[in-house]
Amino acid sequence: MTKALLIIDYTNDFVADDGALTCGKPAQALDGYLASLADKFYLNGDFVIFPTDAHRLHDPFHPEAKLFPPHNIIGTPGRDLYGQVGKWYGEHQNSGLVYQFAKNRYSSFQNTNLDNFLRERNIKELWIAGVCTDICVLHTAIAAYNLDYEITIPRAGVATFTAHGDEWAFDHFKNSLGATIID
Repeated sequence: MTKALLIIDYTNDFVADDGALTCGKPAQALDGYLASLADKFYLNGDFVIFPTDAHRLHDPFHPEAKLFPPHNIIGTPGRDLYGQVGKWYGEHQNSGLVYQFAKNRYSSFQNTNLDNFLRERNIKELWIAGVCTDICVLHTAIAAYNLDYEITIPRAGVATFTAHGDEWAFDHFKNSLGATIID
């Protein structure tokens, strides 16, 4: 059965030291692991999908503008995929198994064609990684659960701003969403 790896928001703004909304070192530590995991999925003939925040500068209508500093602004280097993951994407983006799309909410399913894309390819199993564990990864996992996908979260593949946020999210993944947690 074909499955998909979602690498959420692994961009310069969320990962780099000078990123506008960075998780910093914990997110940077994921880089090699995520690139390697992407390669395993790709070599197995599975999909690797990059749902990526896409915001407009000073958009007064977007609710995140009230919560966070401007980040992942369309057309800026902050929205580019970070490090080895960005390099991996650049080398595989035209392969037919690798897909990047813009999202404008925490969940990768909200206002996007992700569910249609997955169902057209008969994908029922999702591995969800990236940043932030307790925000976009969590909201994507909740939506996936509500759409009846099987969910796996690799602990080594996610990061967020605080240890508490990470701990709370993993408890929710396991106990409320029935996700498989890979340690």
